[in-house]
Amino acid sequence: MAKSFLTEIKEHFGSGNYEGDEHGGANGASGQGLPTGSPGNFMFATGIECSYPTIEHGKVRRDLLEECGHYEHWKKDLQLVQDMGLKVLRYGLPYYSMHKGPGEYDWEFADKVMAEIQRLEITPILDLMHFGVPDWLGNFQNPELPVHFAEYCGAVAQRYPWVRYYTPINEIYVTAKLSAKDGIWNEQLRSDEAFVTAIKHMVAASIMGNQQIAKHRPDCVIVQSESAEYTHELRTERTPHIQLENKLRFLALDLLYAHHPDGEVVSYLRKNGLTQEEYDWFMVGEPPGYQIMGNDYYGRNERMILPDGEVLVASDVMGWFNITHDYYLRYRKPVMHTETNIFDPNEAPIWLWKQWVNILQMRKIGVPVLGFTWYSLIDQVDWNRGLEVKEGTVNACGLFDMDRNPRPVAAAYKRLLQEYGQIAIIPHGELFEQTSRPATLKVEI
Repeated sequence: MAKSFLTEIKEHFGSGNYEGDEHGGANGASGQGLPTGSPGNFMFATGIECSYPTIEHGKVRRDLLEECGHYEHWKKDLQLVQDMGLKVLRYGLPYYSMHKGPGEYDWEFADKVMAEIQRLEITPILDLMHFGVPDWLGNFQNPELPVHFAEYCGAVAQRYPWVRYYTPINEIYVTAKLSAKDGIWNEQLRSDEAFVTAIKHMVAASIMGNQQIAKHRPDCVIVQSESAEYTHELRTERTPHIQLENKLRFLALDLLYAHHPDGEVVSYLRKNGLTQEEYDWFMVGEPPGYQIMGNDYYGRNERMILPDGEVLVASDVMGWFNITHDYYLRYRKPVMHTETNIFDPNEAPIWLWKQWVNILQMRKIGVPVLGFTWYSLIDQVDWNRGLEVKEGTVNACGLFDMDRNPRPVAAAYKRLLQEYGQIAIIPHGELFEQTSRPATLKVEI
């Protein structure tokens, strides 16, 4: 029988001396509430594309920070963020190259970049794992992952104590699916058991990492970026495995937020290796800090399956609003639109405004929305093939091209900021902000 991640946690931290041993994975914290702020605190953001999975059975490491020129142009890239008038940046440090071994880190690049981010007064949402792990950790089947990743999170939070916003692990569901079920990245496995193993290890790693961050920043804001998925099956008789997939899209957040899945999903988990002890560990409570549900939406996140089995991109049939609203009703968390783009640069401004309409509609019905992100700052590479093959195809989806010249969407985003840049997270939220102590009323008798 494979070693459990719980065994690794207990052996490393000692029974009764680590978060989650007595009280479950998340130590029973509520994770509710919003960070305080003031008018203009809505988080208009962009991001630096930083994916780093391995392909070809570990022989090739994709590093999009390198392939998109960020290591060479990092100072220029950060200046472009400021020039755009954006105050927030989803930024991913290269975990796979920074974490050299247990307790061993290479801070050289991170220190330079983080100092510049701080100097420019950009608020980073620090992304600590983005689709890959260091070679010495192997892949997401390794039960030691939660222990070592948690130590890394603690080390980052200790080194950069001024950082408040974090995404411990980006898109857990997508990472597990492409790595362990679709056979494209990292372990390149194709089984339900490998998928469940990857999910449980990453969610446990996120929880443990969150706890280590909170030790240094008890007021941390955790923006859990997950893809807003949905599959439309256009058949009179539904296919069981496709209907199950529409339930499994919630799996990472169910385990992270201690939300009991339905019976079919629980049965699936048990059949594919999640023990009762592990399930109970996840279900005790939520991680500490303020928990924000980030939903990424691209047209390809929404699919249609035709009667003959053909799969089509369903781009914007339901859209970010409807899909994210389903997630919101399930978890009741403040939300953020954490990623979007389109590969056609001429259509990108229209796509930007359409996504913004989704944001306005969500706010209109009273759902607290933390922010919006055009992802990414610079064009990307090979995402038309899901990074599966290293072809070097430039995807013209950035605010700027590879030469750091603006795309049309950059001007559209600036116009959006001019119109909406001073809105608050909650409409009229400034009414509830006490900015100064009320004057003492002096009564003369």
